[in-house]
Amino acid sequence: MERAEIVGIVESIFKRAGFNISTLCCSRPSCFDYALSDGTKTLFVKSYVNICGISQSEAYELKKISEQLSATPLFVGEKVREKRMEDDTVYSRYDVYTVNPKTLEDIILKELHPLVEAVPGGYYVRLDGENIRKRRQEMGLSIGKLADMVGISRRTLYGYEKGLAKTSVSTAYQLEWILGTPIVKPINIFEKKNGEKKGFLASARNAITKNPMLKALIRKFSQCNVKILHVEKAPFDFIVKHPERNLILLGGIALDHEKALRKRMEEIISVSQVVEAQPVLITNNRNFIEENGDVPLLHEREILKAKDLEEVIAKI
Repeated sequence: MERAEIVGIVESIFKRAGFNISTLCCSRPSCFDYALSDGTKTLFVKSYVNICGISQSEAYELKKISEQLSATPLFVGEKVREKRMEDDTVYSRYDVYTVNPKTLEDIILKELHPLVEAVPGGYYVRLDGENIRKRRQEMGLSIGKLADMVGISRRTLYGYEKGLAKTSVSTAYQLEWILGTPIVKPINIFEKKNGEKKGFLASARNAITKNPMLKALIRKFSQCNVKILHVEKAPFDFIVKHPERNLILLGGIALDHEKALRKRMEEIISVSQVVEAQPVLITNNRNFIEENGDVPLLHEREILKAKDLEEVIAKI
């Protein structure tokens, strides 16, 4: 299966589920293919043939954008190394949930969340410790007795009941057979994963060294007590969230020599509609501003001369 085919399958799944889907983001290298929303949850999704091709920097960028926009990051793939990804199984690449198209279809269209998690060393499941403890007591079994029946240590079973450990699929099956009740917890991919995060200042430093115009914007927004998040692998270049208003700006830096700028503008507008943000492009070319009316464009000087964020917003 080619990547384009997987991308098409993913788009079809979300369309059938009634999601609002952005245009495919491909004007420049992007950490996501689509932004998607059904009104209650928002996702940024990227598809691969082999998930081993996902880089740490791409995963970090996807998490960074998703966190800033209260969305779920998700990778979809077909293979891991030379092996096909299993159905009903969640993988993880740099703390981002990763599933195959069939599992995605079950989650989105049938609301069937996967039970198995692939981790280094094998396949594991998460246990409902409270249900194990409750059923054990109903059956009059001590921790030691049940542990002996399953063939595990008392300490291990105690960890299961306290929710401190995952277990193998075979052990979970044996526990369920003995207790006569479901004890495996489904994995909700919409729940946030606790991964390592870099701070805003690290992102800002990267922006400062690579884009002089963005450096000036960061300084200006900082003076307005507003954080501007620099983005490298997306159609937009920065995200600004108003501290008091319910307002998000998705901004791009418009450069004269950029051949795919028109397409990128379309993508910024499309993603903004999905995540309910205001698109804006910043340029230092006055002629460019006068020729384009599809999205608010501001000259760099208009922002740098503004006294506060309200004045910037008034110009959009």
